[in-house]
Amino acid sequence: MAKAQKREYVWLQCKETGDLNYRTSVNVMGGVPKLELKKYSRRLRKHTIHKIKRK
Repeated sequence: MAKAQKREYVWLQCKETGDLNYRTSVNVMGGVPKLELKKYSRRLRKHTIHKIKRK
């Protein structure tokens, strides 16, 4: 039987528009990571930097 992992769902927020475009799970053991990803923004129709936004 596998151990239960400490995972939490977070939103990825576009730095340029402020839209919450994506939802993903992150491992919160040892704190939430400072994650920045280049993801597609539908409003701008291009790839922009997205950061973690916790609700």
